[in-house]
Amino acid sequence: MEYESRSYQGSRQINEDCVAKVQKDGKYCFILCDGLGGHGKGEVASRLAADTIGEIFMERPEFDNLERMLQAAQDRILEQQKESGKAYEMKTTAVVLMADGKQARWIHIGDSRLYRFRKAWLGMKFFRTFDHSVPQMLAASGKIKEKDIRHHEDRSRLLRVLGVQWESPRYEAGKLQNTEEGEAFLLCSDGWWELIDEKDMMKTLKRAGSVAEWMDAMEQIILEHGKGTDMDNFSAVGVWI
Repeated sequence: MEYESRSYQGSRQINEDCVAKVQKDGKYCFILCDGLGGHGKGEVASRLAADTIGEIFMERPEFDNLERMLQAAQDRILEQQKESGKAYEMKTTAVVLMADGKQARWIHIGDSRLYRFRKAWLGMKFFRTFDHSVPQMLAASGKIKEKDIRHHEDRSRLLRVLGVQWESPRYEAGKLQNTEEGEAFLLCSDGWWELIDEKDMMKTLKRAGSVAEWMDAMEQIILEHGKGTDMDNFSAVGVWI
């Protein structure tokens, strides 16, 4: 596997995104978290989540351990909220990919996305995770089009995140999937996917000679589209099989 990560502050005072990679026993765990809350606490939540997920992976790097990773991150953030008294300022999204070159599985909560790009008979097709957000719900109900999610006035209103008490888990986990040579995965925060659409993701992927070239090409599009705007933190991890 080839992989490359990027994480930028954008126009914000603090980068609340956190990306990480851990490896053990031939398996890789790629992690991306986007902290919420501001005032110096969003980045605490994202770092806590990423560190905890990595620790649980290193204890037992198995595909069926993803749910425990997210639950442990949730518990750690809630514990930190109590200690600091900052319950409303310490939340985060999370998207995690575990892969070994032959199989892959992912889990996510919030609006940080995982994309999977695969070669198809008539070109290329992609899958992406389902955002836990108000605009995604509106698109699912047919009230807005899928393309309108990116710039909807309520795009920052999330329905599920780590750091909010739940009676039952709120994350979504994919099934274990076989992977093939030539596939690509992209984990990204909303600051990344809001400024580049899937058409450009695939166009740059087809032209790239390496995962680093792909990330660089997408970054240039994001910077061009974000020019003159109050750019959010934008981060991503690219993985090639």
